[in-house]
Amino acid sequence: MAVEQDKTMKKSRSFFSSWILCSLRCLPITTSSSSTNSSSSLPPSPTKNRPEGQEPSSMEAAQQPQRKHGGWKTMPYILGNETFERLASFGLLMNFMLYLVNVFQLDQVSAINIINIWSGTTNFSPLLGAFICDAYLGRFRTLAFASVASFLGLAALTLTAVVPALHPSTCSKQSKPCSGPTTGQMGFLTLGLGFLTIGTAGIRPASIPFGVDQFDPTTEEGKKGINSFFNWSYTSFTIVIMISVTLIVYIQSSISWALGLGIPTVFMGFSIMLFWLGTRLYVYVPPEGSVFSGIVQVFVAAFHKRHLKLPPREELPGLLYDPPMKAATVSKLPLTHHFRCLNKAAIVVDGDLKHDGSHLSSWRLCSIQQIEEVKCLIGIVPIWTSNIICFLSIAQQGTFTLSQALKMDRHLGPKFQIPAGSMVIISMFTLGVWVPIYDRIVVPSLRRITKHEGGITLLQRIGIGMLFSILSMLVAGIVEEKRRALAINHAQTMSVFWLAPQLILMGLCEAFNIIGQIEFYYKQFPEHMKSIANSLLSCTIAGANYLSSFLVVIVHHKTRKHGHDWLDNDINAGRIDYFYFLIAALGVFNFIYFLICAHGYRYKGSVQVAGEDGHADTELNSTKHLSY
Repeated sequence: MAVEQDKTMKKSRSFFSSWILCSLRCLPITTSSSSTNSSSSLPPSPTKNRPEGQEPSSMEAAQQPQRKHGGWKTMPYILGNETFERLASFGLLMNFMLYLVNVFQLDQVSAINIINIWSGTTNFSPLLGAFICDAYLGRFRTLAFASVASFLGLAALTLTAVVPALHPSTCSKQSKPCSGPTTGQMGFLTLGLGFLTIGTAGIRPASIPFGVDQFDPTTEEGKKGINSFFNWSYTSFTIVIMISVTLIVYIQSSISWALGLGIPTVFMGFSIMLFWLGTRLYVYVPPEGSVFSGIVQVFVAAFHKRHLKLPPREELPGLLYDPPMKAATVSKLPLTHHFRCLNKAAIVVDGDLKHDGSHLSSWRLCSIQQIEEVKCLIGIVPIWTSNIICFLSIAQQGTFTLSQALKMDRHLGPKFQIPAGSMVIISMFTLGVWVPIYDRIVVPSLRRITKHEGGITLLQRIGIGMLFSILSMLVAGIVEEKRRALAINHAQTMSVFWLAPQLILMGLCEAFNIIGQIEFYYKQFPEHMKSIANSLLSCTIAGANYLSSFLVVIVHHKTRKHGHDWLDNDINAGRIDYFYFLIAALGVFNFIYFLICAHGYRYKGSVQVAGEDGHADTELNSTKHLSY
C-alpha cells in the first residue's frame, strides 16, 4: 500500500495546467531589492566569500544541512534553457533525413543508417554524461559545457548549408549520376553531429535533476514544486516538438535550409544566455561520486565472499553491515531475499571494520542499502530491454513514414503543400489531447474499479503502449499496401492524411508507454541513481535506433540479393509494407517477453528511517509483495 507521502505527491499531479498560471508562478516581478533578497536562496555562510555563481565545495556542502532552495524563481532560466535546447535539437532532427537525401545527395538506406546510428549514439551518450556529472563536474558545470557543445554542433551544421564548399553541388533529378559528398564534407558533417552528441550527453541527464535540486523535498511546497516541474518540463517538450515539426520544418523545406538550420542555432544561443542569467539564484549540489563505482563494488565484494554461507533468514539482518543512513538519503530500502547471492557482500568478517564501526574497504564490504539499490537496478533491466522493440515503430516516423509522405498528395488547398516532415504533428496532437483525458476522466474511473491510485499499475500502462505500437505497424503496413497498389495499378496518389491512423496509434503508444516509463524509472530507481533513471529512456530510444539500423541493413541486403529490394529508393518499387509487418511480428514476440518480465518484477519498497519525518515514495502492485 502506498504511503501517505506518495498519495500527497500523486494528488498534486496535473498535465494540463495553463501556461498563464506557469508564467505567474515562474516569472515574479523583481526589483533591485528583491534581487538582493533572492541571493539569500543561496547557501549561507561559509559561502559568503565565494564568488557568485560558483558551486560550493564538498566541505561547504557538508556544513549546510539546511539550505534554502531556489524554488520557482529559478524556473524561467532552467525551463527556458531546456525549452530552447530542445527546440534547437528537434528543429534539426525532424527533417534531417530530407537534408541528407536532397542536400548531401545520399540514397535512402544510407541516410536512414546515418540517422539511426547517430540517434543511437546520441541517446546512449547520456549514460556517460551521467557518470561524469555525478562523479566529477556536478550538474551546473555539466549543463554549461554541454550547452556550448550543442551550440558548436548546430553552428557547424548550419555552415554545411550556408557554405557551398561544405556540401555537394546542386544536382537535378535528370542528371545521372549525382555526385555524393566528399570525404571532407562528410567529415565536417560528422564533426557537427559529434558536438551535438556531446551536448546531449550532458544536457539530458543533468537538466531535470538540476531543476529538481531547486526544490526542497522535505517540505510540502517543495514536493508540489517537484511534481509541477515534471509536468511543465514535459509540457514544454510537447510544445517544442509541435513548433519544430510545423514552423521550422516548413522553413527548411519551403524557404531555405540555411535559414531553417540557422534558427535552431540562434535558439541554442538564447538557451545559453538564459541559463547563465540565473547563476545567482541556483542551488548548487556538488558531485557526490559516481553510482557506477558503488554498483561494481557490490559485485566485487560478493565475489570475494562467494564461498561464505548465508545464515538463516531470521538471523541474517543482525549479521549484515547496516550503517546509519546519511542525512542526504531520502529513503531506506528493506532487506530482500531475491538475488540472495549479493547479500554476501554485506556479511561482516574479521578485518572488515575499523574501531569506529565503519568499513575498511568499500570493495570488500557493502551496506544493505547499497546492495538493495543494485537489486533495484538488476530488476529494472529486463523491463528496460523489453521496451526497445516497442520503440521501433516510433523510430520509423522520421524515416520511412517520411518517405511515404513524399509519395502522397500533401496539398491543403490549391496553393499550400504540407511539408512531409510535419506529418508527425498528428501523433503529438494525439498525445496532447489524450493525456488530460486520461488523467482527468479515465484514471478516476479506473481507480473506482481497481482501487489503485493510478487507475492501473505503471507496468500495465507500459504494456498497453506496447499493444498500440504493434497496432500502429499493422495499420502502417495496410495503408502502405493500398497506397502502393493505387500508385502502380491506377497511377493515382493517395491523400497524405491516410497516414493519420498509424500516427494516432503511435501517439497513443507514446502517451502510455513513454510517460509510463518516465514515471516507472523515476519511482523505482533509488534516490541517488536519478541521473541513470533519467538516462534510461534515452537508452531505450538508442537501442531502438541501433536495432532499426540493423534491420534495415539485413533486410536491404537479403531482399536485394533475391532480386526484389523491400527498401528500394523508389518505395513504389520496394515493399515497405512487408518491413512494417516484420516490425509488428517482432512486437508480438516482444510483448510476450514483457509479460513474463512484468509478472516476475518486484516493486521497490521502503521503510521509515528513524529520525525522519516521513516515508519515502513507494509503489506496490496489489498482487505483488516484497519478500522479507
